[in-house]
Formats: sequence, C-alpha cells, structure tokens
Amino acid sequence: MSLVSIISAIGNNSSIYPLLVRDCGIEIPAKVGMTYEQNLKDSKLMAKNAVRERLIDEYGTSAIWLGGIPAIDYLCNKGIKRLGYNPKINPDLFKETSAQGLKFNIEKFKNISPKEVEELKKVLANKNTYEKLLAGKFVLSTAIPVILMGFCLPKMNFALTAKLREKQNQKLKESETKQIPKGGENISFKGAASVFANMSTVNKMALTDGGLTVGRVATARNKYEKLEMAFKMAGMMFLNFVAPWWIASAFDKLSNVLFKTNVNLDPKILNDKEFITAIKNNSLKLPKEDIIEFLERNPDEKFSKLAEKFCGVKYLDNRIRDPRQFVNEKKIQAFQNEIEKFSKQAKESGDIEKFAKKALKVKSGNIIANVALSSFLLAVVLPKITFILRKKVTGSDAEPGLVQ
Repeated sequence: MSLVSIISAIGNNSSIYPLLVRDCGIEIPAKVGMTYEQNLKDSKLMAKNAVRERLIDEYGTSAIWLGGIPAIDYLCNKGIKRLGYNPKINPDLFKETSAQGLKFNIEKFKNISPKEVEELKKVLANKNTYEKLLAGKFVLSTAIPVILMGFCLPKMNFALTAKLREKQNQKLKESETKQIPKGGENISFKGAASVFANMSTVNKMALTDGGLTVGRVATARNKYEKLEMAFKMAGMMFLNFVAPWWIASAFDKLSNVLFKTNVNLDPKILNDKEFITAIKNNSLKLPKEDIIEFLERNPDEKFSKLAEKFCGVKYLDNRIRDPRQFVNEKKIQAFQNEIEKFSKQAKESGDIEKFAKKALKVKSGNIIANVALSSFLLAVVLPKITFILRKKVTGSDAEPGLVQ
C-alpha cells in the first residue's frame, strides 16, 4: 500500500481505519501510561491493578468493537444466502422512483442481467421475509458486540481483579509490611430495514458504543465509577464519531481560504495521473442531467470509475451496472460538484499538475493533523479532565472501582 493510500484510508472518517489508528495505535498506549501514573499517586499496588484492568478493558473492547461487527455480518450474510436470498440487494430499492427500484430494475435489466434479475424477483415476492432477515442481521451484529463489550468483558475483568486482590491481601497480611490504602468510604469519581441494512460498519460501531456505555455504567462497581464511566464514554463517542468530521471540515475550509485550494477530494484522486491529465486535456466527461443514465452508458469513463470507487456505485464483471444496488444520486452529485470546483481552480492556476501536487500536500497535511489532534484529545485531554474531576469529587487519585 502506497503512502497516499495509507493517508487516504486514515482520512476517511466513514471507514474504521482512523478509529484503528487512534484507538489501538495512539489512544490505548497513552491512556494506559497515564492510568499508571495517576494511580501510582495512591500506591504501586493500585497502579498495577489499574493498568491490568485498563489493558484488558481497552484491547478486549477494541478487538470486539473493530472485528465483531464485520465478523457477525459475514456469518449472517452466509446464512441469508443459504436461505436463497442475496444479501447484496439494497432495500432502498423497495422505494420505487422514476429512475430505480425493484420493479423498475427488474424490467430494465431483464434482458441484460437475467441472473441478478431473478434474485430481485425473489426478494420482491418475499419482501417481508427479506426485511426480517436484514433486521435480524442488524440486531445480531450490534447486540452481540454490545453484550460482550458492555456486560461480559467488564464482569470477567472485575472478577479477575477480585480474585487477584484476595491473593494480594493475603500476602500483605502475611508480610505485615504493606497495607492496601483505604479511601474512607467506597467512593471515587466518578422503512427500518432499509436504514438498518445500509448502516456502515462505522455507524454500527457508533450505535454499539451507545450500548457499550449503558453496559459499562450498569456493571460499574459503585456509583462514582458509574458517573466516571458515563462521562468518559460520552466523551469518547463524541471524539471518535463527531469531532473528526468537524475538524476535517474546518481544516479543509481553512485551506481553501489560505491557499485558494479546494482539498475536499480524496488524496488518491488528487494523486491520480489519469484524472489530472483528463482535466489538463479537457477530456473529463461529467454527467449533465441524468446521473444514472450517464453511469450506465459510460461505465468506463473516468468519472464512472471514480463514482464506483468513492460513491458506492457497483458494476458487474461485464461493466453493466449492478441492478441490485441503489445509486445515491445526491452523494454522486455532491462528488461531481467537488470535482468541478477542483477542475476550475486547477485550470485558473495556470499549472494544473503543480496545483494538484500542492492540493495533495495540503490535504495530506490536513488528514495527519486531524488524526493527531483527535488522538491528542482522546488520549490526553479526555483522561486528564477525567482525573481532575475524579480528584475534585472524591479526593482520591485511584480508579473508582478499585478503592476499598
């Protein structure tokens, strides 16, 4: 994978890659280190227990969070196929329009994509069953990770701590050289089927994060741990799923003002020599009226290939548009608008290739800065605020659930 592809991946806030980088690569190691330092103020034993719990909690949650939804989706899709349905069929096609829909696509593609049309016919004849299968898939792919992350993992983690503390307490009593610190009191700080089926993995992760918050608060060991967990999880949800979009938008708008450069396109597009050459030669063909008609008549045009890569347009192996998939015309129109803005600025610059290279550097810098800033907020600022509030409310530096 090239450097541009890596930057593109971590800059795509609709994918799991920015979450993977922030969560496993930056946030968890930083938070574990800060947890140790904070609890060390209480005692070495407290720091040891806190770090062990944090490592199990963070990496265990990340493994379920990042891998659970795709794994369950995969298994559910296999089950749906065994029942004779193709899970690729987009339920948005249930809504018939003048350009697409189940009935519309069956009629339009009956002579050119007979296999796919037969799959559409089966779904059309068993719409309720297909909707229930998709709803079941959604429930399983979100509920199972929530149960595992929010209830099972913390319960097992707490049980392990309780078991180890029994041994630690026994050793302390035997040696009579150390005493586990006490905090006085036990305190410290604290169409539905269509919507479900078309939720991206990241959107499902955001939803499971909400369920995770409920689970973590419910399984917390005392009221102050519940309060701290609620604050921390709410902050994490905001910084993972909302803030990166705001930061990216702010950086891109600032770049347009400071550098007179539209950087709303993906770095891979800005680095695409064929795309830049097409702008230079005025050969980039764009839709003028009917987007779907353009995509079907010009499957090998550069714009169609870009829409396939960045806007979810699907083609069969013979380059016939996949009739089972819904075309998001609004998204493609917005994408086209950004291409037109970029093309206009590039031509006005006098040197299209130089302008594209500049845009690529600016966009890459914005993405790296976004990841760095959002990671800093997650890994440093949020824990620091949590520790300050914990100390202010409880007078203790120790993890809420570990104070005896």
